[in-house]
Amino acid sequence: MGGRTTTGPISTLHRTWLRQPRWSLAARGAIAAGIAWFVGVLAPAPLSEYPYYAPLGAVIATTSTLVRSVRDSLQVTAAVLAGAGIARAADAFLSPGAPSVAVVVGVSLLISGWRFFGEMGTWVATSAIFVLILGNADALEYVGSFAGLVAAGAVVGIGVNLAMPPLRLTPTEDALDRLSTVLADVTEDLANELDARQDPSVDDWNRRRHTLRRALDLGRDESGHTREAERGNPRVRRHRRWADGQQVRIRELETVVASVDQLASLLVDAAEPVELGDGLRASLVRALRGLVEVLRADVRGTERGPLVDRFEEAVQDFDGRFRREPPEASEELVSAASAVALHRAVAAFRG
Repeated sequence: MGGRTTTGPISTLHRTWLRQPRWSLAARGAIAAGIAWFVGVLAPAPLSEYPYYAPLGAVIATTSTLVRSVRDSLQVTAAVLAGAGIARAADAFLSPGAPSVAVVVGVSLLISGWRFFGEMGTWVATSAIFVLILGNADALEYVGSFAGLVAAGAVVGIGVNLAMPPLRLTPTEDALDRLSTVLADVTEDLANELDARQDPSVDDWNRRRHTLRRALDLGRDESGHTREAERGNPRVRRHRRWADGQQVRIRELETVVASVDQLASLLVDAAEPVELGDGLRASLVRALRGLVEVLRADVRGTERGPLVDRFEEAVQDFDGRFRREPPEASEELVSAASAVALHRAVAAFRG
């Protein structure tokens, strides 16, 4: 009894932790910032006079993937030094005031667009302003401390990422599940409207397409984050099949989305309503509903294979019926293109 009450909350907390990567990000950032602060405090003078700059580097390093944290750390250190150089040059030739600030910011923003700095380019202007305003008392000391502590903090952040490497498999799985659900709903709507002989509204379908595109974009983004997080990540060895399976699944769903979108374009966007024969229409509806069953099945479940088989049989039935009972010439192109789109979906599930 007591074991169940203890395990329940722990299990729930663990699932929540996995599904909310922001929590692990916050934990890594907090740990790295705290360690970096102590590094700054314990550093020799004059660095120890500015310990608060070390957590900046730590936060930058821990907010990205393992490999990317190394790149970001190098880029931010270079950006800080570039900004400091711009500020010192302006201080040497211009009097303090609005003109010098304007020149420093303008030049910094131009330099920040250099591809080498990547997403860390904004730190050129940030560093330049800090050095220009705060570093007048002892310019070289301040610049060295600022850049050195940011770099030291970044090293701490990289170390924390090595100890707790981020791997966003669960959020990616959630995004792919949502994409599969949205795609199944859209496909089912198309099947139901065909079965009821309704003329689908173009406006309704445009809204459904927008929802589907958003789900597809999210799935692609999360899959891209996972691919990047795998690089140099020791955790991925324990989850290789899961990670590889997600990449297979996003490619599979991308193909099926394209197939369903093509079907919708053929059946909904046509200038004139598409009139398929009763047998051909019923066969197409069965194929679409077979696709819905596959999309709603557990991707790791044993029932998915037989559902794919049934879907393929329904597609072959539609294809065979189309060939045995050729429709009117005006509908032949729609039927043939629909068969091609459905075969593409089958091929996606077959890998």
